[in-house]
Amino acid sequence: MAKNDAPEEKKTGRLKQIASAYKLTKKSDPTVGLVLAGIFLGIVAVFVVVGLLVGPLMVWIPLGVALGFLAATIVFGRKVEKAAYSQIEGQAGAAASALQTLRRGWTVTPAVAVTKNADIVHRVVGRPGIVLVGEGQASRVKNLLAAEGKKHNRVAGGAPVIQIVAGQGEDEIDIRKLTKHVMKLPQALQPSEITDLLQRLKALDAVRPQVPMPKGPVPTSLKGARQAMKGR
Repeated sequence: MAKNDAPEEKKTGRLKQIASAYKLTKKSDPTVGLVLAGIFLGIVAVFVVVGLLVGPLMVWIPLGVALGFLAATIVFGRKVEKAAYSQIEGQAGAAASALQTLRRGWTVTPAVAVTKNADIVHRVVGRPGIVLVGEGQASRVKNLLAAEGKKHNRVAGGAPVIQIVAGQGEDEIDIRKLTKHVMKLPQALQPSEITDLLQRLKALDAVRPQVPMPKGPVPTSLKGARQAMKGR
């Protein structure tokens, strides 16, 4: 009985995630329901007309329904992501929230360094090497990044140590583009080298004092919204 109930519970959980994502999106985009319905019905209508003209109708209608649903789903996913980003922008930890949507092959460690002024450095380890991502006031966070860069270079064993400032200023990477930017960095390490690098970084983290994230809400809605669209 338990085995039969598991798929049903998973389906119910996914529906709840999608409903939550829809509510999130509707707050920032009240017309989302009308837009999705318009896309779906518009595509179906086109295929109905084609079916009436060239037939058979019973072939074209299911095709229109399938394509209409696919198009609406794609648009919905983009709107969910846009709404989620709009909620986390400007909050402490926004860059960490974006980075945590990276897929397999990446190890994300939020807040390896934090100052009392809420300047934060997060660390990502993957094929490009060590990527340090700072967020906060530009001049201060660059100094924090430089200090962290020196610490990480000591244990990097020749692996690249890349510094990025997340933000909307000059030479900064908008959080909406942050994960894509990181994923496009040149690959420099093999999987076995990444494993060895992570072990060395554990030693670095073990000797540094634990630093808490700045007080206040740390955004997590972005990861949840993407999971809803992926059905995770």
